[in-house]
Amino acid sequence: MLYPQHLTKYTKEHADILAALVCGVLLFFGWFALHLGWLGWAILLLSAAYVIGGYESAREGITTLIKEKELDVDLLMIVAAVGAASLGLWRREYHLIIDGAILILIFAISGALEGYAMGRTERSIRSLMSLTPDTARVLHQGQEQMLPINQLKVGDEIVIKPGELIPTDGIIVSGYSTINQAAITGESLPVEKTIGEEVFAGTLNGYGALKLKIHKPAASNLIQRVIQLVEEAQESAPPSQEFIAKFERGYAKVIVVVGILLAILPPFILAWDWETTIYRALTFLVVASPCALTAAIMPALLSGIANGARQGILFKNGAQLENMGKVRAIAIDKTGTLTTGQVQVSQVIATDEYTQVDVLTTAAALESFSEHPIAKAVVQAASDLNWEHGTDVQAIPGQGIVGMLNNQNITLGNAAFVQLYVTKLPQKLQDLAHSWEYEGKTVVWLAQNTQVMGAIAIADMIRPEATATIRRLRQLGVEQIVMITGDNQRTAQTVAQAVGITQVYAELLPEDKLNLIRSLQKQYHTVAMVGDGINDAPALAQATVGIAMGGAGSDVALETADIVLIADRLEKIVVAMELGRRSQSIIKQNITFALTSIILLMLANFLGNINLPIGVIGHEGSTVLVTLNGLRLLRRF
Repeated sequence: MLYPQHLTKYTKEHADILAALVCGVLLFFGWFALHLGWLGWAILLLSAAYVIGGYESAREGITTLIKEKELDVDLLMIVAAVGAASLGLWRREYHLIIDGAILILIFAISGALEGYAMGRTERSIRSLMSLTPDTARVLHQGQEQMLPINQLKVGDEIVIKPGELIPTDGIIVSGYSTINQAAITGESLPVEKTIGEEVFAGTLNGYGALKLKIHKPAASNLIQRVIQLVEEAQESAPPSQEFIAKFERGYAKVIVVVGILLAILPPFILAWDWETTIYRALTFLVVASPCALTAAIMPALLSGIANGARQGILFKNGAQLENMGKVRAIAIDKTGTLTTGQVQVSQVIATDEYTQVDVLTTAAALESFSEHPIAKAVVQAASDLNWEHGTDVQAIPGQGIVGMLNNQNITLGNAAFVQLYVTKLPQKLQDLAHSWEYEGKTVVWLAQNTQVMGAIAIADMIRPEATATIRRLRQLGVEQIVMITGDNQRTAQTVAQAVGITQVYAELLPEDKLNLIRSLQKQYHTVAMVGDGINDAPALAQATVGIAMGGAGSDVALETADIVLIADRLEKIVVAMELGRRSQSIIKQNITFALTSIILLMLANFLGNINLPIGVIGHEGSTVLVTLNGLRLLRRF
């Protein structure tokens, strides 16, 4: 679906450049023929220059006039050029035909440059397509077979060899490797992937061979969804652009009316001759056209969207990029946002008779038989240590687990459960356990026979980048940062204090979060909400800008929020805000420059200080400059 569209835009871009070149060549030979006195050849060559250079603008202008009953800049340029040529033929002042041809040429060159500049934004997004191979190595009845991507079906198994690009999203069913996900998530370092984990189309396999099982259609893989979102963003106009578009339609009508008046009244009021009057009126149509004003916004916003996509930040439309630059308050969810959302071992303490390694390996010997999140955290923490599996392991739901290890009875669980098997819990460990629990951590006790070995604290770990992100947001001038969570007040306060947030709202239901966002909006107007895109959905929808931690592109996050952080990297909020603010700054620069250029050119024309070609250069030059200024946002920072 994307390739033909890409080719169409790419071909049109080159056709515009070719038309401008041919128009320039014809103009040169027409001017040369005119100077040699070959009037017939000169008119023929210059007419061809008019047709080739102005065809596309005339077609678009007439189409807009017929279908939408609106005047646009393209038609005004053609009217001015044809008017200059007609005036030249009428008065036998053939230099005016040259002036009109120069107008056509410069307008054609400007259009080609703008098309090329905007094509850079298109190509920066569509370059993602080159990351996915056209075929995949499919296992069929034990044999490898190369099939086109569009023929893959859910349930197929494909083989990825070391160093190959992954052709579609899939779940690893065999193998272990490191995956370079920089093109998709923006992560600078490869990540380790093993059985049961998902990998994404367009990422680069490392040193290990992998076997993947396809769990979704190839057409819905992450790259396709990223491109679809960016295309939707490019097609939707933000409020500022819609305002400019409405302004342009009314403005064009005013320009035509004023142009007609300027073509009639000056001989009676200012005693101008008719040639000067018509010429100045035609020049006025050119210099007063709002091309630069029209180009002031969308190139900047589209460049910002493209830049964000390359860094793992998906803006669903240009309006959200605009709004991100105006955010005054941010509400951030705790679990899965400020924290990783996955419990981990945070502390291990042992009694005097044992070591921390003894505690961790003994606990892992029993927990390896359990699928409980706490068990998985313990086993993960002991993954680099040597330990044996226990025997006769039995889980007691809600309390703990018991088993045998080296002919010793092992008990693991909460304090009340372990106390059933030991004489006494050491007071020093009890005090420490109470402090852990006060911080919102879960404490697991471990005993061998009747003797306590130690305790393990389990916690949802704070993201390493959380503190720096909060600090940077304050430096950017965000007036209020609050943490909202459904967790208990004690745990919430501990996390907030660790990351530098002073305003905490805990034990909130989804509707409470929604009401809090509404309250913040009354005070700060532009409010961003950062959450996981699932239980925070009402608040994300209510916020001026909803930002979802994408869980590497989870469907819920992609559908819920206005902005998706694909790699779950909290610090990308700062990048998104900087992109928003830079886009606002560039748009203001562009609008100021465009309006100033139009006013100065109109004054110069009225005072008789510029001719038609100079007016065209000033008008089109300002349009190209604001377009190029907008494209500065393509640069990564």
